[in-house]
Amino acid sequence: MRKWQKTLAAFLCAALAACIAGCGPEPVESVSFSQRENAFAVVTDDLGREVMLEQKPERIAVTSASFLEPLHEVGGDVVARPDSKNQMPDFARDKASIGKVTQIDVEKLLAASPDLVIINKNMNEKLIEPLEAAGVKTVVVDMKSYEDVQRTVRLFAKLTGEQEKGEKLLAAMEQEIGAVKEKLPKEQRRVAVIHSTNQGLTVQLEGSIAGSVVQMLGWENVAAGLAPLEKNPDAAPYSLETLVEKNPEIIFVTSMGKLEEIKAGMEKTMAESPAWQSVEAVREKRVYYLPQNLFLLSPGLHYPEAFRLMAGEVYPDRFR
Repeated sequence: MRKWQKTLAAFLCAALAACIAGCGPEPVESVSFSQRENAFAVVTDDLGREVMLEQKPERIAVTSASFLEPLHEVGGDVVARPDSKNQMPDFARDKASIGKVTQIDVEKLLAASPDLVIINKNMNEKLIEPLEAAGVKTVVVDMKSYEDVQRTVRLFAKLTGEQEKGEKLLAAMEQEIGAVKEKLPKEQRRVAVIHSTNQGLTVQLEGSIAGSVVQMLGWENVAAGLAPLEKNPDAAPYSLETLVEKNPEIIFVTSMGKLEEIKAGMEKTMAESPAWQSVEAVREKRVYYLPQNLFLLSPGLHYPEAFRLMAGEVYPDRFR
């Protein structure tokens, strides 16, 4: 029996015992001052867990492709990563696949023999217990908004011991975003961000990717203050009545489907609805469709590009 198979078998036994006992994940052990002093790094992840790394991690795996580029830019390499059609940089194409981000294969993950796994928050937390039981350290990261990206870059730089690289990277991003803001007129714009799926529409709040860009550009998100969905704190239920009442002058649309199909469907609906036609953004043809790679999936280090694209849709003459 291979080493990772023995480890997996040991985990299954431990998990069964934990299930019978009715216990959740074990609490993080307290770290003494002497342990901290001798450790390579002690970090706090986005679950609020304190994780101590005795040595620099040499075999890192990630459960989100969006982590690959920021980790790479601060000197980190990976031994395993999930599949992705839109976010697979060349340097990671030959790395071991551990399945789709929504269906991570634990056996494949353990077979890569990682000493650290970076886990996508609200997607892969169920992996913490089997990995910890197998003796693999885990760090949970939430990387959607621009603030999330800044925090993540600093955390990754600490994991690789390259804090200076991390700060230079963030400074360069800030400079690019600052350049975009400088070109914008000093005027308030009322904006709605609508997310379209086969199941219907929602409006995006400040915690979403597009919502955070709108906020940082200094515009007003007309959905601010709406009660979020129970299972998605970054979105609120869609209401045409509320949209008409708020009367945004600009509408951005994000989508999980094919952009051309979503655009055709929404334009048909808007054209045939008197209520939609009463909204200023629709009437004045200021409805813009945003690309998935920058506004549905975390743009990561490409946030400056997302800022430039959104600003350029509204003010094309200033961003040619």
